[in-house]
Amino acid sequence: MQDYDVTLKNLLTKPGSLLLETVAGTREIRWLNVETPKVRNTRRDLLGETKNARLVGIEIESRIRPRFAFRIGEYQYGTALRYGRMPKHIVLYIGRQRKRIPDRYDDGENVLRWHVVDIRDLDGEALLASPHLGDNVVAVLTKLGEQAGTVRRIVEKIATREYDEERSEAVAELAILAGLRQLTDEVIEESRKMLSEREILKNAVFGPPYREGREKGFAEGEAQGKAKGQVELLLVQLKKRFGTVSPKIRKRLASMESGELTELGMRFLDAQRIEDLFA
Repeated sequence: MQDYDVTLKNLLTKPGSLLLETVAGTREIRWLNVETPKVRNTRRDLLGETKNARLVGIEIESRIRPRFAFRIGEYQYGTALRYGRMPKHIVLYIGRQRKRIPDRYDDGENVLRWHVVDIRDLDGEALLASPHLGDNVVAVLTKLGEQAGTVRRIVEKIATREYDEERSEAVAELAILAGLRQLTDEVIEESRKMLSEREILKNAVFGPPYREGREKGFAEGEAQGKAKGQVELLLVQLKKRFGTVSPKIRKRLASMESGELTELGMRFLDAQRIEDLFA
């Protein structure tokens, strides 16, 4: 389940995001609805408008897929057809391995350009110093995340805040993004040291079924715990995107196994309606 896509999209669109300013050059963007048949592949795209009416599109990529340039071209021209303006297109690369990401397509007759930002090149210390928890969390994906003690520093920043929904959300976001750098276990360990047991138990990422399954080491318990953790996280995402989740949907999710939930999580990224998950 590519939860990091949803997580980074949420972090980029939070008011006052230093991450957004670093990537797009401004914090003042009015986000537009890009979920339209004229703009495909919208599960990763953000489209906004600056104060001077410049369109800015951001796409999050963990790996470069076949026909990458054509997909960007489809996005840019689809946006231009709808809004009458070509957007500045930014590719935010978050993959585990540093790679040379192409920033243009040129076949001798046709030329298409876009901007590439490797998240490793962002100033991790500046993000960690930001007053916004979302910025602090993103620091784990920068070069700073490769240094010993960075996860502890981020959890410390979160722990200094009075416990509230934002703090709880930041812990979950950190755990999800840390998975891209294989640091999830370190996040769990540091969270247990600095956060209350009650807070950890309430957080879907560190829920008791998942944790107990790991500690016991029984394959069956681990599978069941993983499925319950997936259901809890998926319910949070569904509520954020579609609003109320009916008891019928909750019951159906609870009856599904881990593999089915993983497949459902992939469908969630493209779903226009909650019903599309079960189509």
